[in-house]
Amino acid sequence: MAGEKSTASIADFEKSLDELEKLVRDLEQGELSLEQSLSAFERGVKLTRECQQSLKTAEQRVEQLVENSDGTLGTRPFTPDEPA
Repeated sequence: MAGEKSTASIADFEKSLDELEKLVRDLEQGELSLEQSLSAFERGVKLTRECQQSLKTAEQRVEQLVENSDGTLGTRPFTPDEPA
């Protein structure tokens, strides 16, 4: 079941990102009315927040594979600010 949720989350993220890219293209073309532009902008802000939350959640789930002092392998949470 966890794999299904992960797959669904990835699909939802990709769908939101695709929609966000389309909204940006539509806004850049400059052919939308003011009302349509405002709606597209508001939707874009909402999608951006959803995508940022999805990325934050995914980042929290990433782990590093590390070699312990006794030669065994283990994992630890990944921290992006940590030196490689």
